[in-house]
Amino acid sequence: MHNNDLLNRSLAAVWHPCTQMKRHETLSLVPIARGSGVWLYDPDGKRYLDAVSSWWVNLFGHSNPRINAAISDQLGKLEHVMLAGFTHEPVVQLSERLAQLAPEGLGHCFYASDGASAVEIALKMSAHFWRNSGKPEKSKFISLQNSYHGETLGALSVTDVALFRDAYADLTKQNATVVNPDSRDAAPGESAHDYALRCADQLETYLQQHHQQLAAFIIEPLVQGAAGMAMYHPVYLSRACDLCEQYGVHLIADEIAVGMGRTGTMFACEQGEITPDFLCLSKGITGGYLPLSVVMTTDKIYRAFYADETARGFLHSHSYTGNPLACRAALATLEIFSSDDVINTNRIKAAYLNSIASPLREHPKVKHFRNRGMIWAFEVDSPHADFAQRCFTLALQHEILLRPMGNTVYFMPPYVISDAEMDLLVARTLLVIVQLT
Repeated sequence: MHNNDLLNRSLAAVWHPCTQMKRHETLSLVPIARGSGVWLYDPDGKRYLDAVSSWWVNLFGHSNPRINAAISDQLGKLEHVMLAGFTHEPVVQLSERLAQLAPEGLGHCFYASDGASAVEIALKMSAHFWRNSGKPEKSKFISLQNSYHGETLGALSVTDVALFRDAYADLTKQNATVVNPDSRDAAPGESAHDYALRCADQLETYLQQHHQQLAAFIIEPLVQGAAGMAMYHPVYLSRACDLCEQYGVHLIADEIAVGMGRTGTMFACEQGEITPDFLCLSKGITGGYLPLSVVMTTDKIYRAFYADETARGFLHSHSYTGNPLACRAALATLEIFSSDDVINTNRIKAAYLNSIASPLREHPKVKHFRNRGMIWAFEVDSPHADFAQRCFTLALQHEILLRPMGNTVYFMPPYVISDAEMDLLVARTLLVIVQLT
């Protein structure tokens, strides 16, 4: 009765995100009472392995004692102060630490609360830079086909997922896209490396023709999340960075989903050996605890706004910019990376999951099984038009939280997942696939 009461109250009062609410007339919400490690528990104690890190944010498990302690300590000191005209130790420490970790030259941090806001900041900052530099005509952007950068209006203008974009097309400034280097689209016999370079050639053609109007090229490095975990070769990053520099176009690296160790290095850009003009981070930066995002940029960008005139400053703000509690959670998250040698440990975990995934990879209805760091994805050839919903529902019955995108199933588990939990994840997912094919 308690669960039913909670579900009814939620349906009456809460408008849930990215959801057709009418579906919950027949599909029950899942009540969650607590979390521990990779597991979520409902009020009756039923558990679910969080294979998607609660929308890709949870890195070190639910209710992590070290992050808990950091937030509790900060709560007794300072919960918030506006960052306009004021500062505080956690935001300074976090900015200094990120500058040490990020690709060389990204020494200035501008904070917001979520990924879409970070993208808005980077877009505005890029266009404003060119205006301050005497080139106001450079105000357009390009992105990859099937890109996803958020759902606020500026972010939607560089998002190429029709489900999110089309309903609000009249409200957005439409920008161009260039072919994405998704290795699944390579020609027969063509390597992922060569296909990425072929796509980069098309990018160069576009830049040659339009660079005088372009402010920036925004890209999800290595993995396009909402495109169905489309993965591509790092050489595309290297070539794109060179081309943007050659043609005077900013490169914005949207690492909101793929940063913080998710692709096998702390930042995906490292695998292309590049320094973008803007680096956007969010999601896992606080370990999945509190809303926080940051845009990191170079001294050249920063100096273009440094002037006596207020109008030349970057006129953008968020009430909770640089919140001390969120910054302390982020600092605790970074400390775990360092003290636990997380990047190297994750490589061992990834190798183990790949070694036990053969029955899943070799299932005749599984296509394009792929892995990058702590991300796995594959397509399922299923007769069910509503495969994603069936898979989600059936997986819950097997104690697994999956959230397929169309026929693409993916794993993005917390980094604390154990060998036994990976065994369970693969075995239970295989059961689901067998039942749906």
